[in-house]
Amino acid sequence: MPTVEQSVISATKDWLEQVIIGLNFCPFAKKEFVQQTIYYYVSDKTKSKMALVEMLNQFQYLQAHNELETTLVIYPQTFRSFDRFLDLVDQANELLIDEGFEGVFQLATMHPEYCFADEDYDDASNFTNRSPFPMIHIIREESMAKVLSIYKEPEKIPDNNIGVAQAKGSEYFKQLLDNIHAKHVK
Repeated sequence: MPTVEQSVISATKDWLEQVIIGLNFCPFAKKEFVQQTIYYYVSDKTKSKMALVEMLNQFQYLQAHNELETTLVIYPQTFRSFDRFLDLVDQANELLIDEGFEGVFQLATMHPEYCFADEDYDDASNFTNRSPFPMIHIIREESMAKVLSIYKEPEKIPDNNIGVAQAKGSEYFKQLLDNIHAKHVK
């Protein structure tokens, strides 16, 4: 029987395959997924202060491991409130700057209740950033700059993703996420 951590990572990988890679929401993810250069870190921290200490550790870990391209810090049991999660993200961005990682890493966010400002909660566009669990994605800025320099019209990626999400519809994504949880999270 898989551990909770293994189940969370399996669910995350399933979501990456089906949504992020399968629908091409991130055209750069497939290479890293296939080459296994994504580090999956499952957090059990419930308090922001401890989660930030852990985040600093993940910045340092990624910096020390050049064989890894990126890290997903996953919060399966905590930061379920989108507002509380956004507070954590703001603090993590401040930490990134304060600890000298600005220009080295940037953060991207995914959350089960992700909702773009001024969008209806049930709008399909929100599913471009909805994930099985709250996650903070630590991205190497240098690597991102390299791939963006060779990718044709990277500024169109968000609009293309929204178009795909709206063509699929909210129900498609709700069912997909429900299926991932049913398969992996007991």
